[in-house]
Amino acid sequence: MSSKPNAIIFGGLNTCSRALAALLIPPEGERLVSHLRIVDRFSVNPPTTYLGAEFPKVLAQPDVEYRQANLTIPSVVASAFDPPPGKAPYSYVFDLTGEINHDRSEVIAIKLTFNVARIIGLEAARRKVNAYVRLQQPVYETSDKGPHDEKEDVKPVRPLDVWWHETLRMLASIDDLPLVVLRIGFVYGPYVEFGLYPLVITVASIYGYMNKPMKTPWGPGKDGVNTVHIDDVSGGLWACAKWIASLGRQQANLTAGEKIYFHNDRTKVKDTEGTCTPDAQPVAPVFNLVDDSEMTMAKGGSMITEFFGTTFEFYSFFENAMAKLKLDDVVEEINEHHVGTWTEMLQTSNPPIVQTPLDAYMDHWALSRRKLSYNNSKIKKVIGYKLVRPQFTHDALREVVDKWKAEGSWPALEGR
Repeated sequence: MSSKPNAIIFGGLNTCSRALAALLIPPEGERLVSHLRIVDRFSVNPPTTYLGAEFPKVLAQPDVEYRQANLTIPSVVASAFDPPPGKAPYSYVFDLTGEINHDRSEVIAIKLTFNVARIIGLEAARRKVNAYVRLQQPVYETSDKGPHDEKEDVKPVRPLDVWWHETLRMLASIDDLPLVVLRIGFVYGPYVEFGLYPLVITVASIYGYMNKPMKTPWGPGKDGVNTVHIDDVSGGLWACAKWIASLGRQQANLTAGEKIYFHNDRTKVKDTEGTCTPDAQPVAPVFNLVDDSEMTMAKGGSMITEFFGTTFEFYSFFENAMAKLKLDDVVEEINEHHVGTWTEMLQTSNPPIVQTPLDAYMDHWALSRRKLSYNNSKIKKVIGYKLVRPQFTHDALREVVDKWKAEGSWPALEGR
């Protein structure tokens, strides 16, 4: 029997699961696990979400299985834990579930984030797995003074974010669950089309095409918007799994446990099955994961627009004040400047781009001010994790654009 563990990934096909799967069982190179099962609500054949050019190669590997399933049903989740005949039980569980569409209702957030994770966590504890790694998307806002370590009580922003945070409290309260939480910055990298940075990259390319500056209302741009490469998200998840499996939950809590404080509405918590009491302070190992770029809005905007041959600027004081008062009105005005040009770029591409996962529309969420500044020293010291992509660079941007272009998702324009 193989000495390598069997692993199961729940959720995240539309975020980070594809890259994690490629690390665990790469089309070329050494496998880290013996058998891998990926379980999510999407179809992969035909695809009902963006997969990228490389992921189908991962799925074609022996001992890789994709299962489309409704994770809101406990019996379905339980059956997903049953290994194939002749295979050892799944001992490493990666929980990448959670609703990321910020326009979804709070009811949906509870159902697809909190409830799904609770079903998976309880079943994982019952199965006595060796590692349960929860990926926490950048749903927090940090204060102006940073970067912030894991002990600081960072705040979830929107109702969707509050339930991502409440999910951690719930999972941490499952005593027999070998839980470790990986709390990441804003993700970028090849085939990453979700979140803040892919949108900014797309829009910056449009302003470069138009030879106009790209502007934001949130000057002077010193707020942190820390980045992390998708390769490090995958590497960090794997490092966390090995670490918790070697220690167990009790020792892991003693080594790296942090209190997870209440940030919800007491009435809503009372009405939701499985939540902790507001006064509870459950403890779980928590690790921040961002790169060493110490990225801010001004720095990131300047680097990305420079890559596309333009500049990053801020609105005047008057325009800035108006934006704060009437952001909904400014949203449409800003998009009028570039959305139509993205369509033009796709149509004039050689060959024309008929379908792309990339969107140029910047909604209220994309244009809102955000502050996320994490200290990443703990995961380096405690787990010994070494960043694969420590800096956000033009070479990394070039790799992202080139791979999108090669698969036909990015316009191929003469001279660009």
